[in-house]
Amino acid sequence: MIEELPRPAPERDLDGLGRLLVDAVESGAAVTFLPPLAMDRARSWWQKVLDGAPGGSAFLVAREGDRIMGTVHYQPAAAPNQPHRAEVSKLIVHRDARRQGLGTQLMIALEAKARAQGLTLLTLDTRRGDSAERLYARLGWTTAGVIPDFALNPDGSYHDTVIFYKRLR
Repeated sequence: MIEELPRPAPERDLDGLGRLLVDAVESGAAVTFLPPLAMDRARSWWQKVLDGAPGGSAFLVAREGDRIMGTVHYQPAAAPNQPHRAEVSKLIVHRDARRQGLGTQLMIALEAKARAQGLTLLTLDTRRGDSAERLYARLGWTTAGVIPDFALNPDGSYHDTVIFYKRLR
């Protein structure tokens, strides 16, 4: 079941998001952190993101019972001349639920939420070569470009990031 995360987030949801982020990092996902990631740091990061999110932000979670199995969110652009767009971040699916269409479902739900809020342009980035790159292309996102050596991998090497956009009109 995909739903909007209540805000302020209940303690159990902060714990669930923390566990999801730790799982993503441990399984090699490029989601800001390098392993090892302690649960308290992951939970604290989510708390800070949720507390600092501007109005109009959307945080979606996919639940299996009480367990958060996936998430994605967007934050609207802060610039006064960009009220039509938002930045998508942290599409994360627990490794137990990958390759079952949950990432697709989360992105479709997020795009629908953005349309309902009157947004007409979304942007995001992902590590070049990841399965997420193929997912976004399948969902009709357009590659805007590639930035080389954008972030560190756990082994100390760098990876490129691919910038995508999608018009929602």
